[in-house]
Amino acid sequence: MMSFIDQLRIQRSVMVQQQLELGELFGFETRNKFSIENEQGTKIGFAAEQQKGFLGLVFRQLLGHWRTFEIHFFDEQKQVVMKAVHPFRFFFQRLEISMADGTPIGAIQQRFAIFSKKFDVHNRSGSVTMSVRSPFWRLWTFPFMKGSREVARVEKRWSGILTEALTDKDKFRIQFTDPGLTVEERLLLLASGVFIDLQYFEKKAD
Repeated sequence: MMSFIDQLRIQRSVMVQQQLELGELFGFETRNKFSIENEQGTKIGFAAEQQKGFLGLVFRQLLGHWRTFEIHFFDEQKQVVMKAVHPFRFFFQRLEISMADGTPIGAIQQRFAIFSKKFDVHNRSGSVTMSVRSPFWRLWTFPFMKGSREVARVEKRWSGILTEALTDKDKFRIQFTDPGLTVEERLLLLASGVFIDLQYFEKKAD
């Protein structure tokens, strides 16, 4: 069986599907969980928010995506492959990415923008390796650029009117348009799909 990393290396795209929790039907925020599928529709892994306990519950209800949280990415054997840490931020959200052993991969950093969705992808040395500059009227499309060249794209898929209206059950396709993307860049793009969901589509705390 191919490892999660090997699967990611050869795929032209992957699908990230947020899992529905019963509490969301009643406006109750639960720990975020995601299924990860290859382009053939086969599940190759999953991701799950790690904050448990009473305080984690309270922070999810009161602070929404602004809270501090950590998401782990697992392969099908439930082994941790990658970790994403979100520090507490009211503005300019950030996601810091590392391998399971703590080796840094990079980060996703939101930038100031008024009429666009704007953020950068940093590599492990802190240099910007990809960027997103997408106007708000392109609600569900996020092109990742290297200079003037598109190398990847994250697209939110329509989940049905009831699902969109009542839950946070979002579905994203991450397309690797540049076959020369490194494994670390593909991992950063996978984490970017989760970042986009939490930043732009998760229901905000009331």
